[in-house]
Amino acid sequence: MHAPPVVFRKVRARSSNSCFKNPHDDDMQAIEVSHLIKRFGTLTAVNDITFSVAAGETFGFLGPNGAGKTTTIRILTGISPPNSGQATIFGHDIMRETVAARQSMGIVSETSNVYTDLTGWQNMMLAAQLYRIGRSEREKNASELLKRFELYERRNDKVHGFSKGMKRRLTIAMGLVNSPRLLFLDEPTSGLDVESNLIIRQMISDLITGGVTVFLTTHNIEEANILCDRVAIIDKGVIAAIDAPEQLKKTIQSVQSIEVAFLDGTSPTRLDELRALPMVNDARKEGDKFKLFTEDPSQVIDAVMAYAHDHHTRVISITTLGPSLEDVFVRLTGLQRGGGISAID
Repeated sequence: MHAPPVVFRKVRARSSNSCFKNPHDDDMQAIEVSHLIKRFGTLTAVNDITFSVAAGETFGFLGPNGAGKTTTIRILTGISPPNSGQATIFGHDIMRETVAARQSMGIVSETSNVYTDLTGWQNMMLAAQLYRIGRSEREKNASELLKRFELYERRNDKVHGFSKGMKRRLTIAMGLVNSPRLLFLDEPTSGLDVESNLIIRQMISDLITGGVTVFLTTHNIEEANILCDRVAIIDKGVIAAIDAPEQLKKTIQSVQSIEVAFLDGTSPTRLDELRALPMVNDARKEGDKFKLFTEDPSQVIDAVMAYAHDHHTRVISITTLGPSLEDVFVRLTGLQRGGGISAID
């Protein structure tokens, strides 16, 4: 059996003035997972994972393609049974009490599940009816959500005329129509325009403030860093680490970096020259700057200044950076940078 690397930390305080807040949530776990195993033939997609998510917590679930994320979500939402182990949602066993467990959750998959031949309003009503919400409540909830997602003026238009961002906003609104205590968000902002991205992120922040538990998968690691109380990194079906983003970063303090920009820009040979400097473990070009990875930033700064002098150029900016959540991800999963960081499998 694999020892679960679970480190539970107190999450940030939430506001209690939200219609989503349940007065009993503070006393229970929203999600409890114990020794889940899921096999597909000879492939073990989820390999004895154990973790919990507190009520009101925002929990990020990250991993490379094929890591086991989607399989885990399918188990937690009652779509796929595990081979062994247990998962509960607010105390309800997801396999034996599926209906009760689902009543407290909203599910937003990566692909939009809207009906394009229906209007935005009709899609909202259909989603509300599936949750068996009464007519007056579903109309009230639908109106509020469409306004919050800036879709109310288009509510009577058929969805086939909506942009990708509008369809995504409608999908999330449909997932919230039952005022869930727990929201599963799978890649909520992937590939969206700036406006839709900002609207959705603000809505997630509002839900977090209101005490809704959010289970988030995202390929945008910075998004997880900003939004999540804790992050789990799963690789090859096993949870490699689970903790607050800042705590995870502290585990790899050796992955520090220097970001530097030169007056004469980025010549083709400069990357290799910088990579050869003393104490530089690796280097890469990022826009009009270079990022140099090192365990000794002070020595690298001296080497960079000497390099600039020897090459008759000037350093116009230089910044010391600590490890990022992406650095943690790369270190734990063994991926090459730019080599397929994703939350979909």
